[in-house]
Amino acid sequence: MRLAVCGFVLATALTAAVPGAAFAQTPVADFFKGKTITLLVGSTAGGGYDTYARMISRYMGKHTPGNPSVIVSNMPGAGSNLAANYIYNVAPKDGTYIGALYGGAPLEPLIGSTPVKHDPSKTQYLGSANDDVYVCVARKDAAVQSFDDVFSKELLVGASNSSSTSDFPAVLNAVLGTKFKLVLGYPGSREISLAADKQEVSGACGLAWPSVSVTNPGWFGENATMRVLAQTHVKGHDDLNKAGVPLAMSYAKTDEQRQMLELFFSQEVFGRPYVLAPEVPGDRVNALRKAFLETLADPDLQADAAKANLDVHPVSGEDVTALVAKAYAAPPEITAKLKHVLQTAY
Repeated sequence: MRLAVCGFVLATALTAAVPGAAFAQTPVADFFKGKTITLLVGSTAGGGYDTYARMISRYMGKHTPGNPSVIVSNMPGAGSNLAANYIYNVAPKDGTYIGALYGGAPLEPLIGSTPVKHDPSKTQYLGSANDDVYVCVARKDAAVQSFDDVFSKELLVGASNSSSTSDFPAVLNAVLGTKFKLVLGYPGSREISLAADKQEVSGACGLAWPSVSVTNPGWFGENATMRVLAQTHVKGHDDLNKAGVPLAMSYAKTDEQRQMLELFFSQEVFGRPYVLAPEVPGDRVNALRKAFLETLADPDLQADAAKANLDVHPVSGEDVTALVAKAYAAPPEITAKLKHVLQTAY
């Protein structure tokens, strides 16, 4: 009996002395050990959403119990709602598939026009990689040189169907009276950027500043080819605010216009949402939420982000869940009008 007790005490001491030993023996760790987690990105390779997901994939495995491998796969289409549908209906419901979606995907059933097969109110959120600020940009050789100009002059902008690059200029046209002319059909932001470089279009609206400022370094700064016309965000980005780039919100003339823009711009706070299917067990959801935030706080990831000039300002899964719920609780008349705008704008 004494030997048994001594053995137990020794085993306990050894477990406590080995970092992560008890952590590694949890049911969640046992499940993920030896498995592969797929980050399913709802956009094309090379764009901002893909860039963030690939950075996260390099570090998330070491912060996840069981240290699984983490890979990235792309499923562009329908404003990332194809990927959202896949996560919700098709992918394994065990935590091995995580959707990396456009910020607009959680609001699509509420105010969008694309038929979807996912319910954002039931989706489980790991969090968001940052609070995005979207912008409208124009070539420096375009007739439009300021946001004021776009109320009187047409600006040809590249856009993906049912995405921020189509929805943001369409909403600004309908709510504020701007004259963005959409050229639809580009698969993602990377292709829109190339089209602008080749002068197929004169600009774009609904691009995330934290990523577009990095993935298109020649657009801004010294010898810039593009200028930022406006920020489509409630508060704006610190750097752009300091540079005097106006907020589109400041052009609203009525309370109704402000409410419509506030509801629509709310998606930017959860600008890069990472999601799980509703059926994923709660203990794995909690572990992955913790791993997600730890990954984004990882000093090595932070160093990589700084080198690439990527903004990393994560929003927790709990906060994203609360923000989605708040959006779905908006006044029905405002929701209906915004939905009508998006369904008839293009």
